[in-house]
Amino acid sequence: MPGIIPAGTNKCERNIAVAESQIKLYYKNVTAEVIGPEHGVTASQLKALAERTSPIIQQLNKERQAGKTAYRDLPFNTQIAQQVKELAGRLKGRCENLVVLGIGGSALGNMALQTALNPYMHNLDEAQRPGPRLFVLDNIDPAQFCSFLDWVSDKLDKTIFNVISKSGRTAETASQFMIVRQLLLDKLGPAGLQNQIVATTDREKGTLRKIATDTGLSCLEIPDGVGGRFSVLSAVGLFSAAMCGIDIDSLLKGARDMDARVSCEDFYKNPAAINAAINYHLYNRGKKISVMMPYSYALQGLADWYRQLWAESLGKAKDLTGNEVHIGPTPIKALGATDQHSQVQLYREGPNDKLFTFLQVNNFDKDIKTGPAPDCAPELGFLAGGDLSTLLNNEKKATEYALLKDQRPCLTVVFDKVNAYTIGQFIYLYEVTTSFAGALFGINTYDQPAVELGKEATFALMGRSGYEKLAQQIRPSAEVDADFLV
Repeated sequence: MPGIIPAGTNKCERNIAVAESQIKLYYKNVTAEVIGPEHGVTASQLKALAERTSPIIQQLNKERQAGKTAYRDLPFNTQIAQQVKELAGRLKGRCENLVVLGIGGSALGNMALQTALNPYMHNLDEAQRPGPRLFVLDNIDPAQFCSFLDWVSDKLDKTIFNVISKSGRTAETASQFMIVRQLLLDKLGPAGLQNQIVATTDREKGTLRKIATDTGLSCLEIPDGVGGRFSVLSAVGLFSAAMCGIDIDSLLKGARDMDARVSCEDFYKNPAAINAAINYHLYNRGKKISVMMPYSYALQGLADWYRQLWAESLGKAKDLTGNEVHIGPTPIKALGATDQHSQVQLYREGPNDKLFTFLQVNNFDKDIKTGPAPDCAPELGFLAGGDLSTLLNNEKKATEYALLKDQRPCLTVVFDKVNAYTIGQFIYLYEVTTSFAGALFGINTYDQPAVELGKEATFALMGRSGYEKLAQQIRPSAEVDADFLV
């Protein structure tokens, strides 16, 4: 694959673009020094974690070089980025609205990049919009979908639909696609269907690939071996990013530079190894819930993306030897300062079963000062003339202080700035952290067997051929017993 790092490279010494701001993991506030030995990590425990995790660093590096973790090759794959940029260049001039049809990993990464790297008013203010409006329709709620179609139906010739599905048989995305397909045929004819849809799918096989070939759709590829939740740095996430003016070269560069850091065999210099080891240790000490709390609106989409990555990768019934373990930390999203007023009461006085990870931004892209206090309310004078960024970051520090007073362990990922480079770093850091955590737990990080039964049950309930027996099994639980309806 183009640009892959050769085996044997000393990754600890590989050059990183030091002129760029590096995100940092701060872990002092999980230590026993801060919150005591009952709930914190002692120095001897950290040393033991280092000894346990260091061989895993070598193991993951070998797996990466052997091509067993295909997601790690994505930042180095120049071909994917070039294909994305070429297609975006052809389409952008005639596209006012970009619509992503996808679910799970096909949607969350797109939304995370958009929220992080384009202005809040991107879709409404042309002056702030460097590309088309972006709509990510990741649900099949009929009211939501119909409302959008009512709005877009007279704009179809200026709208590109990007349907994302590896197989093309995901029921939610397939149903959306079939509705849009018919709408385009009715309004614009076969040529319009061909011109207005981009399919992101398997290179050679699957239902969507067959439809795309038959119809003559523009296509982008989902690489083999890359699961949906690890796919944001492939064409799955890069196409909408490039269309909407995000610098995908800088995004991938951030991920490449983070690769050097998370490949380093010195445990104490490897942020993914430390992050995973702390999460693993505290999970085994009763911290079964993992709360990610960005103090930045721009980063809240990353917390949504992280929830799928963590839950689907680490929630497993069996370990690699086949033993039943029913393991996995439960990821929770919070948003600072909003959720100080909705969740922190529980976090401080409820059960001490959580590990908190704050996302902190030191330098916001824009800032504004608070106006003077009204004459009748001098008690608000302490806020007058202060920057909102200072208030928000002090809210983070205050919340963290309050949690630490109650011996709640806290990590912080520090962004000097939010830009494409640092977002690429974060995505790659957490993808590799997930690989480390899965190895520590001794489970398969990359499968999702529990998802399949729900998919098959949907097929059965919708009358798909071959699922008649399952439909019979479902009926008793699906039918409503009026005796229990109050």
